[in-house]
Parts: sequence; C-alpha cells; structure tokens
Amino acid sequence: MSDPSPPPKRAPIWERRRGLVIGLAVAAVVLITVLSDLPVSTSRASDISAERSVMSEVNTDLASCAYAIHQSVGIWNLQAAHQLTTAERAPTPGLLGDDQSACSFTNEDIFDLTNVQVPQTTAGKQLGQMVATATLWTTSDALRAIEDVQTLLNDPGNTAALRSLSTAEAQLAADRATALAQEAAADRALDTHLPPVDLPVVVGNSSN
Repeated sequence: MSDPSPPPKRAPIWERRRGLVIGLAVAAVVLITVLSDLPVSTSRASDISAERSVMSEVNTDLASCAYAIHQSVGIWNLQAAHQLTTAERAPTPGLLGDDQSACSFTNEDIFDLTNVQVPQTTAGKQLGQMVATATLWTTSDALRAIEDVQTLLNDPGNTAALRSLSTAEAQLAADRATALAQEAAADRALDTHLPPVDLPVVVGNSSN
C-alpha cells in the first residue's frame, strides 16, 4: 500500500496576501514622495548661510536691470524737465536699447535669476516667492517702463505712453513692496536680517 500523498504546501504568506503587500508598497512610495516635499530640517546657522547665498545671487542677477531702469527713468526725467541737451540726447537710443535688453530674458543675468535654487525650508520657500516677484519686477514692470521712455523720447506728448509709464511706476512700487514683505517673512522664519533685495525705488515724471 502506497504512502498517502503529502498535503499540498501552502503558498508563502506574502503570496497569499499579495494585494496587501502591493498596497503597502504603493503607500510607502507615496509617503516617501510626500516627505521629500516637506521642508528640510537643518540647523539655523546653515539655513541662514544658505539664504544669504541666495540673496547674494539674486542681487547679483538684479544689478544690471536695476541700473537700467534707474538710467532710463533718469533720462526721461531730464527730458521732461527740458534739461536734456542735444549732445546728451544723441546717445539715448543706444542707451535705452541696452536698458531694454538688461531687463529682458535676452540678458543672461535675468535668465540666471529665474533659475536661482532656494533651499526647501520655510524661509527658502518665502525667498522662492520673492525671486518670482523680482522676476516680474524686471521682465514686466521695469521693461514696460523702459519701453514707455523709448516712446516718449521720440514723442514726448504721447498721452498713452505717459499713462502707461505711470502705471508701470505704480506696479514697480507694488511689486517691490511685495518682494520686501516676502523677504521679511523669511527673516522672521530665521529670526535674522538678510541682505535686502536690490529693487530700487523708481520715481519718474509721467506728466507732460
């Protein structure tokens, strides 16, 4: 008489609960993804050092446009006050063309500004918002003001350009205030004072 057949082997528990295992694996992947997006826990000293490096890079990238808008509005203020001599007026088309480029994406500094990497910390995220506002200040507000000045140098009585310049100046002030508030929020998060963002006050003569 032959021996009875051995009982069938039971599948390993992980095979019998394959659905549960897959579900746990998916949950783990999702958890890792979520955690990777959370602020990184680092020391306050290292955070401050990193944020200072960000501000240094941002201000370096802003410098050429900050100078350009100051120069352009300064030229228009002289023209509006009838203080721009013929000799001084001669090079203005070239100067304003350079200023226009300085505040556009054709300027490598502006391109670099849009690619500033901020730390994934609470303060870093505030500075990330500030970088976005500074980019708007340069490539929208300042560029618009410079283009308005270009129009006005050729047609000082252009009322549409005068209104546009006034609007651009107001927007420059508003976005500057927003950027400073965002930096202040980063300061509070770190309990420190970072170097201020280099967005100068722009005051032009938008009346004729």
